[in-house]
Amino acid sequence: MKKTLVAVAALVATGAFAQSSVTLFGVVDAAYAKGSGSISDRTQLKNSGYNSSRLGFRGEEDLGGGMKAGFWLEAGVNNDDGSGAGTNNNNQAAAATDPVLNARNQGLTFNRRSTLSLMGGFGEVRLGRDYTPQFWTETAFDPFGTNGVGTTVTFGKGGVTGVRASNSIGYLSPSFGGVKVWLQTYMGENASTAPVKIGDGNAMRVTYDNGPLSVAFATSSTTVGATAAGGDVKNVTSNLGGSFDFGVAKVMLQANKTTIDGAKDINGFLVGGAAPVGKGALRLSFSSTDQDGVASKQTAVGYVYDLSKRTALYATYAIVNNSGGARLALNGSTTAANETSSGYDIGVRHSF
Repeated sequence: MKKTLVAVAALVATGAFAQSSVTLFGVVDAAYAKGSGSISDRTQLKNSGYNSSRLGFRGEEDLGGGMKAGFWLEAGVNNDDGSGAGTNNNNQAAAATDPVLNARNQGLTFNRRSTLSLMGGFGEVRLGRDYTPQFWTETAFDPFGTNGVGTTVTFGKGGVTGVRASNSIGYLSPSFGGVKVWLQTYMGENASTAPVKIGDGNAMRVTYDNGPLSVAFATSSTTVGATAAGGDVKNVTSNLGGSFDFGVAKVMLQANKTTIDGAKDINGFLVGGAAPVGKGALRLSFSSTDQDGVASKQTAVGYVYDLSKRTALYATYAIVNNSGGARLALNGSTTAANETSSGYDIGVRHSF
């Protein structure tokens, strides 16, 4: 159960505190994981096999007149070794000149989300480091939620903003008959003299929810480099996803396409679902990614057993088949081109 922090009461006026709330929340997830490949295998105790391990703080203040201010600070946690999950300079101009940030030497960072919001009847304006719209479609329509060995092989094709964007400004609309719109722009914070604005981009997501039916379309365009002639190189990632809950099972579908200037398109799809079985849920998916014949196809199956509302045991098995020179391997193993790889996670997740 979420815990409300009351210690801050000593730091604010009683009247202001009565209209405010701050919540501490998180997930601790640990799994015994094995990966097998044609070249090498690997065994690990890893985190985030079912849900991403995290520690976060979020809060809201009632401003009156239907307006609220809110913040969200969320840090990734590597509970298998006790370190914090480092942030990165993914779409920031400094990435071109600074060394890659070392995730093991940063301590705890709010790498997952760091936003400030104004909310009201108009929707929400959100500022800071946030998820990108196209990622949200990928994870919402993946039975494994883009966590663990069962994660769809279509995941991660969006480049530097495939999951999150720093320096973003977002607008999330209220629902209009089940339709919502999410608009986002993000900045690489380049100098005005920079010929190409690397890291700059825009994204959008449109969703429709009506009872058991959920549908979403998302697209993003990010400047990721420069051509020899000095023009922009863009990564454009789009996806379409949907699900329908039949009660006995929820079926999920998604299709993805990434176009990078000067490269072949990357196309992918997923078919999957989840069904309640006993005190838990059975999860299944088949996903595929293909770039000009270099292809990987994965089948994954898993079961989650709920010990309580906050604690669950889980097991997932996946196998990937490569062709056309692909060498995708699971859970840290290594496999040769066109060979298979398999892996499994057995773990426990506790949320608070």
